[in-house]
Amino acid sequence: MFEFMYVPTILFMVIVAPIWLAMHYKSSRQSNQGLNQDDRQVLEDMIGTIDKLGDRIEALESILDEDHSDWRERNARTQQRN
Repeated sequence: MFEFMYVPTILFMVIVAPIWLAMHYKSSRQSNQGLNQDDRQVLEDMIGTIDKLGDRIEALESILDEDHSDWRERNARTQQRN
């Protein structure tokens, strides 16, 4: 009754399963190694950029607070309408 399943099962076990297992363990090993030096450098650059952008936002908010003291209330009202 299940004779038609022998060939696909054997093909799966001989061809697909070993490749699948090799790729799985290769990707698991790479993910366990963590970040390489290039990735760490990119991450540190991104963190530096985020810090600079945060400083810029704070500077812009302080300028807006001095020039237009009610900008936060207007922004809140605009956000509530949407």
